[in-house]
Amino acid sequence: MTPSKVLLLQGPASPLWSELGATFEARGALVRKIHLAPSDALFWRRPEAVSYRGSLARWPARLEALIARDGITDILCYADRLPFHAAAAEVAARLGVRFHVVENGYFRPDWITLERGGMGVRSHFPNDPDVVREGARGLPDPDFTIRYHHRFHVLAVHEVAQSLLDFFARPLYPGYRSERYYNTIHEYLSWVPRALVVPRLRKATKAVARWDAETRYWLFAMQLQADFQIRADSHWGHLSNLLETVIGSFAESAALDERLVIKLHPHDNMMERWDRVAAKIAARHGVADRVFTVVGGDLRGLILRSRGVLLVNSTVGIHVLRAGRPLAVLGAAVYNMPGLAHAGPLDTFWRAPVTPDPDLVDAFLRLLGATIQIKGDFYDPAGRAAAVAEIADRVLAGRVNQPGGYVDPPPRLAAFLAARPDGRDT
Repeated sequence: MTPSKVLLLQGPASPLWSELGATFEARGALVRKIHLAPSDALFWRRPEAVSYRGSLARWPARLEALIARDGITDILCYADRLPFHAAAAEVAARLGVRFHVVENGYFRPDWITLERGGMGVRSHFPNDPDVVREGARGLPDPDFTIRYHHRFHVLAVHEVAQSLLDFFARPLYPGYRSERYYNTIHEYLSWVPRALVVPRLRKATKAVARWDAETRYWLFAMQLQADFQIRADSHWGHLSNLLETVIGSFAESAALDERLVIKLHPHDNMMERWDRVAAKIAARHGVADRVFTVVGGDLRGLILRSRGVLLVNSTVGIHVLRAGRPLAVLGAAVYNMPGLAHAGPLDTFWRAPVTPDPDLVDAFLRLLGATIQIKGDFYDPAGRAAAVAEIADRVLAGRVNQPGGYVDPPPRLAAFLAARPDGRDT
């Protein structure tokens, strides 16, 4: 068998990429690493690296030349919608090179996602219930026991170091585009006033927790504005547009005795004060006294007590399915399929929520866990070791998305592009 030749692009803010490169090499693969940003070298402790400092426009040609020179068979990256990675995915598809994406896992906290071809709307994971059931036949249940732990400050230190280095040392890579949604310095400074806002929202969280069992409410799980699932892989672009859609539909179609609880993402920097945005929209629609914004709290408890949950493409969806609660998906999530999520217009969800099919949920979780999820962690040493070994096994054996977790073309992409105002991929 011809040895694999692996190219690593940008990885997570973690030693995982360096350890993965060492493992690939120990198993006989040729390893190449391209630094695209100043911080790439911070987490890479190996010699097989070159730096690309040119423009995004010239990047495809440079990448094609490197692939041809070294006979690259596999490309790996973290976050497939970063501009250089998105361009690399197109080059890989054109040249027949396998393109793999590593991301945080759907089964958090101690899972990692490894998908071939892309994530989100570009995921090749099947969305046909019959294909999912057949693919899951004989597969084991996922191991939901939490085995790997890292403290929040470990993640924070790594990510702050990465973003600050990319911000201040950007002249070293003049062609690099970080694609951070907010200015780095402004974003970090925003955590100071955030500390003053959160206590008030936590009071609202506690008030919601004290509602009696007769209180009927819906839960809307927010994501981060900086998330590419919102910016690029949804039809709203900005969370204010999403809030307008959800609150407007709630005001129009939900029963008058029902409430809407908007749960902010735990890592939201509060720069745009979504609580105020939601309050203004709710007042305009005449439901100011029925819309509540919260932060933190018992997620599982909120889900179980709700009439149903709305979201775009969040890992909260997995928790909702496991809890057996009705789910409305406003994006192109891997779990957005008949039998798992609401199949009609949003206005009909409030009137006729349907619980997910438990047998299909079971099959979906087993297929997802066996094909594109890996037990591991970016920061815990034992979790990294487990993840690195499994990623290397799957890539070198050609088992990414296997068995049964890959259909071509991506089953969600055509519908997503058809619904975009400009019809373009981004």
